[in-house]
Amino acid sequence: MFVMELTYTAPVEAVEEEMDAHIAWLDVHYAAGVFLASGRKVPRDGGVILAGGVSRAEIEKIATEDPFTVAGVCAYRITEFIATKTSADLATVRENPVV
Repeated sequence: MFVMELTYTAPVEAVEEEMDAHIAWLDVHYAAGVFLASGRKVPRDGGVILAGGVSRAEIEKIATEDPFTVAGVCAYRITEFIATKTSADLATVRENPVV
């Protein structure tokens, strides 16, 4: 599983100009079952996406295709982790670590 943390690198006004395209991009990856949750950080200096079911290389590729990235208004920090315990709602993405 991945925590995709994005930080705005441009004023919020520039981010807002790309918001519709960003939301459409999110919708594609939700429909594909890759994105599990997303939202703005508080304070509003970026956002967070929880994702799973793909490789590190694929999640990095997905991040480069975000309209925010293409427009140069954000930078991503991607953290991979093994979700060994989850709520019942996220049981399908729970992982068993290799020992």
